[in-house]
Order: sequence, then structure tokens, then C-alpha cells
Amino acid sequence: MNKKLAAALSGGAVLVLALSGCSDDEGNKVEDWAKTFCDQAKPQIQKRANAHQIIISTAADSKPAEIQAADSKAFQDIANADRALAKAVEAAGAPPVENGAKVQQDAIKELNATAVAYEGLKKEVDALDPANQQKFADGLQDVADGLTKIEKMDQAALAKLEEGELGQAMAKQPGCQKPTASVPPKTSGSASASPKAGSTSSDEGSDADAGTDSGSDSSGPSKKASAKPSKKSSE
Repeated sequence: MNKKLAAALSGGAVLVLALSGCSDDEGNKVEDWAKTFCDQAKPQIQKRANAHQIIISTAADSKPAEIQAADSKAFQDIANADRALAKAVEAAGAPPVENGAKVQQDAIKELNATAVAYEGLKKEVDALDPANQQKFADGLQDVADGLTKIEKMDQAALAKLEEGELGQAMAKQPGCQKPTASVPPKTSGSASASPKAGSTSSDEGSDADAGTDSGSDSSGPSKKASAKPSKKSSE
């Protein structure tokens, strides 16, 4: 049932800066900014990764009520993390790069917009009726479609910060590296809904990098895994 959501997360972007390369030493301002932001961002990136893993690891044969509860909590956790990331960008100040103030304001605006979008998904999931399996499956499909769109917003939220010397400086900071989700994968009966995951500017799935939850591989919205609950899940 949850495969479609897992697929969307697997192909989505995680707000984690897994960039390669090193920045030239043009002074410490850029690296200082990166450290300030990444130190504050680290717990939020971990929170996003954990939330994405919860969705991905929800087994295909889980009961509708279990999927509903897991997805609802995960979406709220990601929304909270995005708001906190927006505050981290604000607290770090305008980055010392060209048009730094605009880059900062755009990131704050987009992260807050993404948080609102995730809360919208939470409301959609909460409104589903787990007692009606077919309607629940259809509703979950709609949620998964919405998630695919939001993942694109996630990908864009910190895109400008990831460019050039600023992105290179952030990539070297431990706080902006792709985390390992601390939520153990759930194994039950049938295979879990989880295709590999990746990270932020690059990928988002594995740890749910989904996170933000945060990684480095941007695969793009993913293959269509069916979200329908299974009468056939035992197969």
C-alpha cells in the first residue's frame, strides 16, 4: 500500500548537500557561513532522514491504520524540520556571495512553503478512512502524487545555496552531509515498500534521505510502485 509513497521518496531530493569538490581559499567568510548553517541544520536533516525512512520502511502488507499513522507523523516531522531549516538559514545571515540576501530570502521562503505543503499532505492522510481499504488505497495514491510534486519543491529549496563556492563549503561541513537514518527498517511479512533511497542535491532515499531528510542523489520522481493496499499483498 505504501509503495507509491516510498517510490516518491526514493526518487525525491533530500535536503542534504552531497556536493563534490573543494572551495578555493578566498577567505574564511564563506566557510564560516557554511559552518554556522550546517551546525544548525544537522539535527533537522537527521529528522527528515528518519521521517523518510519511516515511510519507506512501512511494509507493503501493513494495515491501513498503521500506514496512516506512520505517514501522518512523518509528514509533520518533515514539515517541522523544513521550518527549522528556514530558521537556520535566517540565523546564519545573508551568505557572503553575490546576491547573498536574495539567495537567503528565497531559501527561507521555499523551505517554509515546502513545510506548508507537507502539512497539507498530513491533512490528506489524516482524512483517509482506513476502514475502507479500496478508498484508502485510492486516497494514498493521490497523496503519493502530491508527494512527488513536493519533492521537487524540496529539491529547489536550497538549490541556490548549493551553487558555487558556497555549496562547496557546505559540502565539506559534517552537518550538511547525508545522514544515516536512526529508525531501524521495519521488516514484516512482505517486502518493505522501499526502493533504494538517495539524497539532496542528489539523492533522497536511502536513509530516507528522504531526507532530508538528506543525501545526495537526485534521482527524480520514481518508478510507479502501486500504492494500493493489498488484498494481494500476501502475494
